[in-house]
Amino acid sequence: MPFHGSIVAIVTPFTQDQVDYVALKKLVEWHIAQGTQGIVPCGTTGESATFSHDEQHKVIGEVVQYVAGRVPVIAGAGSNSTREAVSLAQAAEKLGADGILTITPYYNKPNQEGLFQHFRAVREATRLPLVLYNVPSRTGINLQPETAARVAALGGVDSIKDAAGNLDQTQAQLEAGVGVLSGDDGMAFPMMMLGAAGVISVVANFAPRIMRQLTDACAAGNLPEARRLHRIVTDLAKHAFSDTNPIPAKAAVAALGHIEATYRLPLVPLPASKHEALIACLAKHGLLA
Repeated sequence: MPFHGSIVAIVTPFTQDQVDYVALKKLVEWHIAQGTQGIVPCGTTGESATFSHDEQHKVIGEVVQYVAGRVPVIAGAGSNSTREAVSLAQAAEKLGADGILTITPYYNKPNQEGLFQHFRAVREATRLPLVLYNVPSRTGINLQPETAARVAALGGVDSIKDAAGNLDQTQAQLEAGVGVLSGDDGMAFPMMMLGAAGVISVVANFAPRIMRQLTDACAAGNLPEARRLHRIVTDLAKHAFSDTNPIPAKAAVAALGHIEATYRLPLVPLPASKHEALIACLAKHGLLA
């Protein structure tokens, strides 16, 4: 079955600059109990840019063990080096992941043919389904719908994690037969109305039940309920992205008592004024005990 519903781009707990695997296991259990339908370790929200390869492999392997087949694990395994992206994807497959989240190469800004060749190399290196991640605001490059369709025609592409913020492009991808998962919490509702299967979410880190309810309402065509939940999610997202992701998200998860509000440089804690506004928003929506 294609990846669908509320999928969390899970934060990585740290303690004394090391991954806190005890907290990570508890976080996974909480997500499953709250109805999260998929887990993405080692994405941007997981601070994977600060990981060594050994750390990335261990985090993916541990999450696979914690989940134990109850929901899909879509391993973050992208790079701006095609050779490295291939290696990370192959390692994730060996570790038991159910899918690969693979980002467009950042910084070196390949053209559309370069993007196609990059993803083809990853496609040929693993049997796992791919989720192509398009986030131009982070990478400086946009995966065009026609290029995504060329990659999808190779087979084994589940969907695009679409964070381009362009509904015309989303529609073009869907019309080309390419599956879509929203990569932007505030766009989950409109994208699902167009035909997206769900969302890979930051807000789900601290509001997993609300995000699951939203995706369920969208999938069921319950528009009044979906609109109501969309307003809550967009309010939460405003604070979740008040600073660089995942700084506010980790602060929110820490406020719920699940992790330490610890980051790896170059990320630093949320400024006090933004933290106060975030906590007030969590309280407003009944997320604090």
